[in-house]
Amino acid sequence: MSVELCGVELRGPVLNGSGTYDAIAARRTFGDALLEPEAFPFDAFVSKTITLEPRQGNPPPRLWESPDGLINSIGLPNKGLEGFLSEDLPLLAELPVPLVVSVMGFSRDELAHLAEAVGERDEVAMIELNVSCPNVETGLVMGADPAETAAAVERVRAVTGKPVIVKLTPTAADPAAVAVAAEGAGADAISLINTLKGMALDPQTRRPWLGGGTGGVSGPAVRPVALEQVAAVAGRVGVPVIGMGGVASGRDAREFLDAGAACVAVGTESFRDPSAGLRIARELGVISHQERGFSLAETPR
Repeated sequence: MSVELCGVELRGPVLNGSGTYDAIAARRTFGDALLEPEAFPFDAFVSKTITLEPRQGNPPPRLWESPDGLINSIGLPNKGLEGFLSEDLPLLAELPVPLVVSVMGFSRDELAHLAEAVGERDEVAMIELNVSCPNVETGLVMGADPAETAAAVERVRAVTGKPVIVKLTPTAADPAAVAVAAEGAGADAISLINTLKGMALDPQTRRPWLGGGTGGVSGPAVRPVALEQVAAVAGRVGVPVIGMGGVASGRDAREFLDAGAACVAVGTESFRDPSAGLRIARELGVISHQERGFSLAETPR
């Protein structure tokens, strides 16, 4: 089931959601066998989101298992740009699949600086812009406002020729309008959805359990929301869409492809099963051979 994403050939359509699979830690656990193409669970690898300066992330506890999902309050811990380039990138470059680097800035200039720096590296096949944070210059969440998103993408597009994937926040009033703005500004692909905001209470103290107070809800519980937004976006843009949100089986992946996605990403399921990507790809292959399928993106609305 080989596919082409932004001009990059992939052996299949299954990626990981940024921050949901630590390939460096997995290699320490499973050894160099993980570098064999048949053993690596994804067809392209998306890095953890990196920021300009190092971040410690949110205080623990950081995870809460909810019915049919997970709430995380991790807070984007990372080594910063320089630490990533010197320490993590050489290891990630050894993976047997194309590398996508996820970046997040707190201003357009910061986002552009990150994209330019990672885009200069031959090891990087694509760049993902995590636009779920507020722009300190305007106070607006970059991925929630079409004009703000367009301005950010234009700034990035001016400094790199690498394919740019824009990862949308699900909290936008009209995600499809944001996607159209991103495409018009030069985005090569759109990915969605990111997590939904949620909270868990400690049953004893009746206070927020997570160290950050609130967190992001993911897993099967958000899949209906994700499917609707993916279908809406795919119906409005001409660039590829990467769908994610509760993909736990080949059937789930097939639904996202039927809704108009070109690729899918696996996130929460990898916490339960580190090899979930391989299983989902196998299941999807069987389904695709058994069924002709249909696309919601091609049906009248």
